[in-house]
Amino acid sequence: MLLRFRFPPPPKSHQRGPLALVLLLLLPMVQRPVAPVPQPAARAAARPIAQPAIPVAVAEATGPYGITPERRALLNTIRFAEGTWIGGSQEGYRVLYGGDRFDDLSRHPDMVVRRRHASAAAGAYQFLPTTWDKAAEELQLRDFRPASQDQAALHLVQERGALQSFDRQGLTAEVLARLAPEWASLPTLEGVSHYGQPVKARSELQHFYQRELERLRRLTSA
Repeated sequence: MLLRFRFPPPPKSHQRGPLALVLLLLLPMVQRPVAPVPQPAARAAARPIAQPAIPVAVAEATGPYGITPERRALLNTIRFAEGTWIGGSQEGYRVLYGGDRFDDLSRHPDMVVRRRHASAAAGAYQFLPTTWDKAAEELQLRDFRPASQDQAALHLVQERGALQSFDRQGLTAEVLARLAPEWASLPTLEGVSHYGQPVKARSELQHFYQRELERLRRLTSA
């Protein structure tokens, strides 16, 4: 004889009606989102690595004139003659005629200073305002920062017809004589200033140049 068992229906409290289904569907929407797991290794790999600052002695040119150790030694020699060397620091790029300093490197200061003479020369290469304006226009220089001053100085060397001779032969007496009309502190072939002002001896300048060149070559080969 087959026995049939009847199980009572479940209590109404366990039955899921339409309202319960709606609540279940809405439950994921009110749960707090899980914070993403940080990935420090991936972030560190994507972060650019800081590059060390390049010394001004061997910095790359930011204009049409490349700066080799030889050309940098020439620029440093001009600064030495003009009294703006100051131990090779960038402070020399802020020097006014007479030795005072200026702060704004966005433009030539164009400030007349009266000492023994009156002059508006400024910067590492003691540019006169008219000289600077002409070079800056031809080279499209937008500021008076060190790199711009370096480019303008090399442009003046080129304009005096001395750059190619210097690149081939170094700092000869002829190269200095070609630059003497541009920088009064450099000697003519006769060993005097083109403008009758105090001048550095040729032997002193050539000794400084050679010492700087050796130092710069060591820096670039390190």
